[in-house]
Parts: sequence; C-alpha cells; structure tokens
Amino acid sequence: MTHPTGRARLARAARASVCALALLGAGPLAAASGALAQEAASAVQDVTLQDVTLPFGSTVLTMPRVTVSGTRLSKDDLLAILKADSPEPWASRLARLDAASLTIPELRSVHAGPGASRQTVVYRDVAARDVRAGRAAELSAAGAAVTVAGGPETGSGTYGRIGATDIDLAALARLYAVAGDGKGPVQRVYATVSVADVVYTDDRGTTVKLARVEGRELGGRQIPGGWTGALDAFAGLDLDKASPAERARVTAAAADLIEAVSVGGFETRGLSISETKSADPLLLEVGRMAYAGQGPEAGMSLEDLAFAQKGVRSRVGKVTLTGFSLAPTVEALRRLSNPQAEATDDALRRLTPVIGTLAMQDISLDLPSEPAKDSAKDAAKPAPGPARRPEPREPARDSAGDPFESAARQALGVGPTPGRTGPAEAAPRSPLHVGLRNAAITFGPPRDGVPTASRLSLTGLTLPAATVSGVPGLGSLTAYGYQDLDLNVVADTAWDEGRRELSVREVSISGKDMGTVRLTGTLGGIGPEIFDPDAGVSGLAMLSATAKALDLTIENTGLFERFIAAQSKVLSLKPDELRQEYVTASVLGVPVILGNSPAAKAIGAAMGQFVTKPGRLSVTAKAKDGTGLGVADFSTAGSPGAVLDKLDVDAKAN
Repeated sequence: MTHPTGRARLARAARASVCALALLGAGPLAAASGALAQEAASAVQDVTLQDVTLPFGSTVLTMPRVTVSGTRLSKDDLLAILKADSPEPWASRLARLDAASLTIPELRSVHAGPGASRQTVVYRDVAARDVRAGRAAELSAAGAAVTVAGGPETGSGTYGRIGATDIDLAALARLYAVAGDGKGPVQRVYATVSVADVVYTDDRGTTVKLARVEGRELGGRQIPGGWTGALDAFAGLDLDKASPAERARVTAAAADLIEAVSVGGFETRGLSISETKSADPLLLEVGRMAYAGQGPEAGMSLEDLAFAQKGVRSRVGKVTLTGFSLAPTVEALRRLSNPQAEATDDALRRLTPVIGTLAMQDISLDLPSEPAKDSAKDAAKPAPGPARRPEPREPARDSAGDPFESAARQALGVGPTPGRTGPAEAAPRSPLHVGLRNAAITFGPPRDGVPTASRLSLTGLTLPAATVSGVPGLGSLTAYGYQDLDLNVVADTAWDEGRRELSVREVSISGKDMGTVRLTGTLGGIGPEIFDPDAGVSGLAMLSATAKALDLTIENTGLFERFIAAQSKVLSLKPDELRQEYVTASVLGVPVILGNSPAAKAIGAAMGQFVTKPGRLSVTAKAKDGTGLGVADFSTAGSPGAVLDKLDVDAKAN
C-alpha cells in the first residue's frame, strides 16, 4: 500500500490539530475531529498490483501491472478479491471492488483449445472508471492484437478502440460461473459496447474487416452448469464420434445458451470478407448489418451487399428478416437432450426455426458471357425445328413442342432455320444482367419442420428474353419481339389442418406488355401425414389428395397481338384472317375435344370471345362432389368430357 506525500502531510496536519484541541480541552469537538482525521487518512489511496493471473476455465488472463486509484481497499483486500483459488464466489468478491479507476497497460487473454490450438488476445491501455460495488461506469482499451496458432487454423489480426458503458462485472461472473435454472431474470452485463477497426487474416488468405461494431443491452440468464460449463461442452467435440450421452449434453447446452442470451440490439458497419490466395478470389461486402431484439424494428437487416468472384457481380440494396423465432429449434434440442433420443432425419428436420418474412430490394446480378459452342457434337446435332414445312394455315410446331417457334424464328431472322443441320454460327454473347426490384418470402409456423404456409413474391424481375429460349411456352418470346422481360411472380399457399385442405391462394406470373396468368384452387384430403419425413408415407398422402376447386384467369396486355402478328407473317396471312381461324377453332374445335358437353361449349365460346377481343378470360371449375376429384377420377375418366361431367364449370371472357 502506498500513501502519496501530499496525502501523508494532510494526515499529519490533521493529527496535529487533534492533539492541540485535546490539550485545550475541546471535548466533543476533539473527538469528532479525530474521527474525521482517521477517515481522511484511509479514504482514498492508489494501489499497484504486480503479475496478476486470473484463470477462468480454459481462458487465463494475465496482467503484469494493475493500478487501482481512489480506493479505500488495501493491497491485501484487492489481492483477496483477485485470488485465483479463493473458495468465495467471484460474484461476491467483485461486489466489494470499489475504486475511482483501474488502469492496466497490458492485459493478455489466452484461450486453450480445441486440441493444441491457442488463441491469444493482447489488450493495450485498458481502463475502468468509476468502479462501485463491482460495476464500472466505463471500460475502454486503446486496441488489441489477436493471434491463433497451434491448431489446424492459424491467423492474426488487430482491433481498434474498444469501449463499453455500465458494465456489471459481478453479473458477468454470475453468468459464467454460477449455475441457475435458466428461468431467472435477465441480468444486464453491458449497457453499450463498441469495437472499431477490426482486421483478421487467416493462413488461407481470407481477410475479415469491420469498420465498427456496436451493441446495446447485452446480458443473459444463469443456466445449469453456468455459461462456462455450457461453452466447454462444445470444446473439441466431434458429434459424429460422440457418445449418446455427449450428444445429449451438447444439445442441452445449446438449448440453454440460446434461451439464456439476451441482446437488445447490435449494428456493424463496413464488413468485408476477401479471399486472395484462392484460385477464384472473392470479395463480399456489407455496408450495414443491424439486429433489434424487440420493438417495432425487431428483426435483422443488411444494407448495401456486394459480391464478386470469377466474373460474377451481384449487389443487393437491402435485406430484412422479421418474425424470426428459434422456439421450435429449442424445443427440438430439448427432445434431443435425452440420451435415448435418436438424431433421425425427422428429429433434425424439427430443428427448423420460424423463418418469418425475408425481404430483399434492388437486386442485380451480372454473369460473364460464355463462349459460343462449336464442337463436333454440336455440328452433328440438327437444329431444333420440324423436318418438313407445315401445311398452309396450320400452326407449325417445333421438335420441342413449342408452337410456331421455328417458323417464327425463320420469318424474323432469329435463330436457326428449321431443318438445318451443321455447326451453329452463334454470335458472341454479351454479359447477362438480371435485376429484381423487390422479393419477399414468408413462411408460417412449421409442422414437423415444414412451413404450413408460404408466400413468394417477386416484383420487377428483369432479364433478357434469350435466357428463357429453352423453356417450354416461353421460348418464342424473342420471336414475338421481346428483348428484355419484366416479370412479377406470386406463389401463395396455406394448409388448414382442421379442414384437411391446402389452399392455393394465388399462383401467378405477369409480364410488362405481355399479360397475366393467375391460378387459385383448393386441394382436399391433405392431412398431417403430408409432412411425414418418410417419402413413402408423404407420397401416399399426396395420392389421396383431391381437387375441389380451380379458378384460372388469363389477362392479355400485348402478348396475344404480338403472337398473331408474328404468325400471320409466317403463314402469309393477314392478322384478321388468322384471328378468325383461331376463333373458329375455339368455338367449334374445343367443344369437340372436351366432349361437347354444356361446360365444353361454354369454354369454347369464352375462348372465341377472348380471341376476338383479347382482354380477360376466366374459367372456374368446382367439383360436384364436395370431397373433390381424386387421382382415380382422372385416371379412369377415359376422356376430358367425363371429367367435365363431374364439375360445375363457368367460363367467360371480358
């Protein structure tokens, strides 16, 4: 224990004054002055400790010098608080720590494991201010250096300034060292914490950088075995080789930690991951990543994402995840914590959390151009298209089954000539650009790991029409004059366990200057067995499903006119003449194909009206039997007309 010179002089002066008053017979005043003098002599002092070592499980902290300023504690008091093998719990010892400040020029943390691996972090100029009853108003470090060595992975890095406010050291000690039942109150450890300028590079040449990390309201609950025991359960464990008891212990520890950790929020800025030694160097950047544990902004978001590797470039303006919950995961881990439980595919699938809603904005993807293919195999392969010229006034079909594609390509000078053989003389391809304005996918609560409801929405999906040239039904779009596509896609389904129904609330695709195809419907006989992990059980359940209702809507906003214009050129007909032929085929041919029932005639008439004035065509079908039509009804029908006889059909065109 040391006493500064000035403070010693003050003590001597106080004692001299007390003696003088006593000699003068001051009485009570002399006694009071004596107490004040004794308090002044022991109130504040500076204490320096040398070579302090603190072991915490597999982590050891060493401090060559610690200066405790403005404390009433003696050197022995402080050594008792920091004694490594003291039987007194850390929490109660740290609660006695009281000082104006603690300064540590160097603090070294060495974490052993797994195996021979050693992680060493050396902090510089560590300072804690206003430490009262084990709580510090502020904690800071000028920076740190980290090294990982001795194991299969090695690396090194640095941290910039580190800071935290309102740190409860006693609570931190309780969380790590004192067991609890995991149901107690959340104990806050940090009000705020921040780290700047993080850089780490491993031996493979991967570098991670963070401009800044900030967190708030960080804490947790006490769990069985303490946090140290839970974390040690994972050290060096190979789950593939672990015994049932070891796996049970690890899953229980994982469930405990997930439920125990409490984070009010965190934010990172300037994250980048680069790999330079790989044959295909990559760069991933995230401008901002944020998490909020509660409130209106609860969830996770990422902004300004960029990725580049091997000529591939992609950017995402923003990604948000809301409604996420690990409750099903924790429940599944609890079941697996029983040593008798088996890690079956079914059990592992139940680990799926509630995803909630994942939304993305302003997505772009650029892919490198591919060289034209000109091999002997390509040369020997005939180009797609029919072997003979189609008969006049009869729509031609190519070998892929896409109507009119080959003839239209020939007429418009796009692609190979029908029936042509020999090597394709493809022009060099330009880089492919795909864009997406908005995307969102929402999952409902899972049943046996499978979401019971989902909705996918893509808005403003833009891509060159040539990229879908091989897709049936879409391969002719370039022949109809579309160079770039602007599409919207929606798929929305939900399962009702009580009614044993799967509702197809919407499946639609629409294109700018093209049109929209929209489908809704209801499937019956869909019970819980549909989610069974056994493919045989779930497959059999699908065979027992029935079709109850179907609603198909087609809306034209330009595609049909382009189709008529292209085909009229191919067939040397005027557009009105070709349109009239399709009207005749719809009104007379469709009913014949469908059995000439009233429903078939209604469908043919509606199609004829649509061709005459292409606007909107809708067909609604509902099973007359409330249970719906099953696989057997379709397989034994014998003809489309037999199926229509079991349906109430309404068709109309506007």
